[in-house]
Amino acid sequence: MKKRKLGTTDLYVTPVAFGVLTMGGSQMDLPLQEGAELIRYAIDQGINFFDTAQYYETYPYLREALKGIERSPENPDFPVICTKCLGSAYEEMEDAIEEALEEMDLETIDIFLLHEVRQDPDWNMRAGAWQCLQDYKEKGVIRAIGVSTHHVDVTAKMAHIPECDVVFPLINFASLGIRNGDGPGTCEEMEAAIQACHNAGKGVFAMKAFGGGNLTADYVKALDYVTGLPGVDSTMVGIGKKEEIDRLIAYADGTLPRDYVPDISHKRIHIDAGDCEGCGACIRRCPNKAIHWNQYGLAAVDDDVCLTCGYCAPVCPVRAIILF
Repeated sequence: MKKRKLGTTDLYVTPVAFGVLTMGGSQMDLPLQEGAELIRYAIDQGINFFDTAQYYETYPYLREALKGIERSPENPDFPVICTKCLGSAYEEMEDAIEEALEEMDLETIDIFLLHEVRQDPDWNMRAGAWQCLQDYKEKGVIRAIGVSTHHVDVTAKMAHIPECDVVFPLINFASLGIRNGDGPGTCEEMEAAIQACHNAGKGVFAMKAFGGGNLTADYVKALDYVTGLPGVDSTMVGIGKKEEIDRLIAYADGTLPRDYVPDISHKRIHIDAGDCEGCGACIRRCPNKAIHWNQYGLAAVDDDVCLTCGYCAPVCPVRAIILF
């Protein structure tokens, strides 16, 4: 698979990439060896770009998968690893960097991001963590720094932050999960923000092309939209099975049938309690009364009643509804 230069960094990545969150404890909870073998299989098939985060607790999979792969100037095919931290303070980020180095057995980290940056004042409140990333890049421990975000306004802001090398925004053709300020955003708005970042020399790799799994039935359409955006260098896709790697590579190689429709009959709606704000929009939208309030005031799904119609996902303002 031909690699692309990530903005003005010295990193080259495949146009489709592997999100490690899916195999972790919050979703599929794969055994260590099974998850590591899946990553190695993806590497063997030509994928070289992997995303993780401190919050995901998936470092052990990568550590195991990377064993025996020499990292040196003589081996430019060593996978590019991106990780992220939700912290705000300098000390929190410093601890997260040291944790990532130790847990993945790395001497350097290719990309380190502020995780899930929201509208102001979030950016200003995380100035300490951002300064830490800059300092560790200056030391040569990190090669590129930036942010991950679901927000149009944050993405647009990064075009004007000289120290920001890369941006990891959320985008899909249905605008699922896109935010702008304290309200919903659109894919058209995010497209413009991404283009501004690209024009400013930032590397851009996109998340949630399938809207948290809710657009998987439109597999080709979803990938066509995001990979076709001129400002996007790579598209990160959550993976938990070998066949998902095979079809992603087939898509990238142009060998996947254009009318391909994956079987999603085994998938179920899940609501991420870490993201849910308890607004009740999904409860009001569900036509089958399959979503209710749990004891913590958050939304929960009754699997015995849920029809997996997906009507709930578009009304969730924070992309807490996932299909897997």
